[in-house]
Amino acid sequence: MSFTMRHRYRAYPTPGQQDALARTFGCVRVVFNDAIAARKNAHARGEAFISASALQSQVVAQAKRTPQRQWLTQVSSTPLEQAVRDADRAYRNFFDSLTGKRKGAKMGLPRFRSRHDTRQAANFTRSARFKVRTTTHGVGHVYLPKVGWVRFALSRDLPSDPSSVTVIREADGHYYVSFVVQRDVEPQAPTHPGRGAGIDVGLSGFAAITYTDGTRETIENPRHLRTRQRRLARAQRALARKQRGSANRAKARTRVAVEHRKVKDARQDFHHQLSARLIRENQTVAVEKLNVVGLARAGAKNAQGRGLRRSVHDAGWAAFLTHLAAKGTEHQRTITTINPAYTSQTCAVCGVLDGPKPLHVRAWQCTGCGQHLDRDYNAAVNVMVAAGLAETLNARGGDVRRRLAAATPAETGTHRHDQTLAA
Repeated sequence: MSFTMRHRYRAYPTPGQQDALARTFGCVRVVFNDAIAARKNAHARGEAFISASALQSQVVAQAKRTPQRQWLTQVSSTPLEQAVRDADRAYRNFFDSLTGKRKGAKMGLPRFRSRHDTRQAANFTRSARFKVRTTTHGVGHVYLPKVGWVRFALSRDLPSDPSSVTVIREADGHYYVSFVVQRDVEPQAPTHPGRGAGIDVGLSGFAAITYTDGTRETIENPRHLRTRQRRLARAQRALARKQRGSANRAKARTRVAVEHRKVKDARQDFHHQLSARLIRENQTVAVEKLNVVGLARAGAKNAQGRGLRRSVHDAGWAAFLTHLAAKGTEHQRTITTINPAYTSQTCAVCGVLDGPKPLHVRAWQCTGCGQHLDRDYNAAVNVMVAAGLAETLNARGGDVRRRLAAATPAETGTHRHDQTLAA
């Protein structure tokens, strides 16, 4: 059994290759916009919907023969054809969203790409006949037609021959190559065989985790954006003072992008390490199915609301759950998602629904059984119960739920705090 994944590496094109890639990025943008414009014009004239094959012939093959688009011949045709497919897929996503075939938030009509977009990308598939060669000292090269051999840092080996490669230029000026590869499933026994975990994510602590063996832990919230917020604000103020269109403004914009990249990299590294540890140690992981966009929009308004929404996005719950699901598939673990409704309001001991509570209430006393409960640990136990892990808890003897959900003021609150509560 195998699955598809991406391997991304930092690339180091030469100045000449950067010019060639800039031409490719520009041509890809123009072809994408031409495809969008062709369908918009056809709709305005009342004509039939242009098929993907006809669209590709019109905005790529035929356009190259015209004086206005003759310069499209200077770059490889593969990323241009892929740009038309991207435009067609954007329309398909829009129509599927209208009909309900596509779940999630509603998709809007495809929009034109701007030459001022700070992130640029071009996709080369197998038809481009790109080549990859690697060395034993951490250096790789990928051959791209009409660009040449582009050097990249081989931080990890490619598990198989890639089916496509995407060249990306980020806002901070760094280049990357992203390969689509097939990787075999590598099942490994967990370090705690048969153990399950229930996770309740939050803001005061990134996650409260309870385990079926009677232990629990709190993961502190690193708050990566808040840590670098002063540096980022200083860079943004410097950018605001620069004259539009000047070289100094371009340099200041890059410095802002660098600060954002450092925040993103630190957050991503944290998510990868935590999700890898949870998958490595447990057989089953139960998490809440969160609507992060809705959570970020809800709540208080004005300055307090802005701070709350910023904290929600800074935590990056959706990215963490995505990494957890991907690693669970890779190592054949069971990932269970449950409805998060009332997990923080229901007593995990007796099941009484005690009603909503403000976010500043971190511990509460159940009106049914009188148990003093920790808000986050109680929710994590309810997540395990909803995922069907309650029988494993009960089989250990004694009221394990009571001890897992109980509020313990003496907890240290370290980055990783394990507390054995089983009898």
